[in-house]
Amino acid sequence: MTARRPTIRDVAHRAGVSVTTVSHTFTGNGTVAPATQQRVRTAAHDLGYRPDVIAQGLRRNRLGVIALVARQLDALRPDLLVDVDYFARFAGAAAVASLAEGLGLMLVSDPTGPRAAGAALASDGFIVTEPVTDDPLVAMLTSAGIPFVTVGEVPGVPLGPESPPHVDIESGRLTTLALDHLWDSGARRIALVTGTDRNEWNLRTAAVYQRWARYRRITPSMVHVPEHLDDEGGRRAARTLLASGPAPDGVYALTSNHALGVVAVLAEHGLRVPADVRIVAGSDAESLRAAHPTISSIDLQPDELARRAVEVLAARLDDRPLPDHGEQRVGRLVVRASSTPPGPQP
Repeated sequence: MTARRPTIRDVAHRAGVSVTTVSHTFTGNGTVAPATQQRVRTAAHDLGYRPDVIAQGLRRNRLGVIALVARQLDALRPDLLVDVDYFARFAGAAAVASLAEGLGLMLVSDPTGPRAAGAALASDGFIVTEPVTDDPLVAMLTSAGIPFVTVGEVPGVPLGPESPPHVDIESGRLTTLALDHLWDSGARRIALVTGTDRNEWNLRTAAVYQRWARYRRITPSMVHVPEHLDDEGGRRAARTLLASGPAPDGVYALTSNHALGVVAVLAEHGLRVPADVRIVAGSDAESLRAAHPTISSIDLQPDELARRAVEVLAARLDDRPLPDHGEQRVGRLVVRASSTPPGPQP
């Protein structure tokens, strides 16, 4: 069995420093005290970690290649990606948009993780989706001076001239759109099911839901389940909601598989969708279009998000003004049977 290659995170843990400090030690960027540098190099030697000197050398010139890091691809099983529209649409659109900018696109694992390809750091720039709180990749790219753009804000980093450039995923507006639709369809006990990753999509949605619940004067009901649990996560969330009080009559579940799991458990308890419970999913997928009943969802329009991300990164690489996408909305509600109660019977 092949031993796992040590990563920059392993070195940081061993030396008792941050990932940024390790990166500074090997790239020469920033200021690191000599004693700390020695501690980092000793930890690297003990672990058998070697910085990618080839990638560092290639970084001196433009290669015409940018890297795409889609965080959730590392966690999801490959067979699930056939159903999840978001990743296939995003990667395909990013590749085409890159060609239009005279660039090549390389899909890579997170370079700070255990499955990273060393050549990834030779890329001219990075597109990072789903950045998380205290994101180690954002820290490393910043310290190494590698241009990047995130799809979604980096949680916890105030917006301003010095904040990382990002493509707005409009999670606040889309959350309100989904919740208002459930309310308008007649739901009054509306629950929220999110994932547990500390990214903008989960965190902003939860915050907006709580404000919306106060505005509507309803008691908020939230369940957070890990994304990798797929439909089982939705089943667990539904059981929790049903055990904690009156059954909800509306559910907004951020992932397609969680929404499907919720529907399955509701059926086991004799609750009908949409007659008893209205459902909206936060991301569209083939399984939602094929479900019985079909499930309403938010089309995040990942092809448009990808095009914008490539445009912003290409502008950074060429030292051009960044494009302004502020007046163009992205994302839309797709209404299907799950949130459309049947009309009065004759």
